[in-house]
Amino acid sequence: MSDDLSIRVRNELYKKKMKHGELAKLLGISGPYLSDILSGKRTGPKAQEHIKRICAILNIRGD
Repeated sequence: MSDDLSIRVRNELYKKKMKHGELAKLLGISGPYLSDILSGKRTGPKAQEHIKRICAILNIRGD
C-alpha cells in the first residue's frame, strides 16, 4: 500500500470515528494483519483484495 493511500485510510478512520480493530473485524482479518497491509509489509494478491475492500468500506480511491 502506498504511503498516500495508508494516510487516506487512517484519515477516513478518524473522520468516521472508526477504530482500526473495527475495520479489521469488517474485513474478517486480525488487527496486526491489517497493520501489515497498511504499512506495506503484505503486498500479495490476498492483501490487494483486502485493499480493494478497505477502499470500498471507507469510500476512498485506491490509486
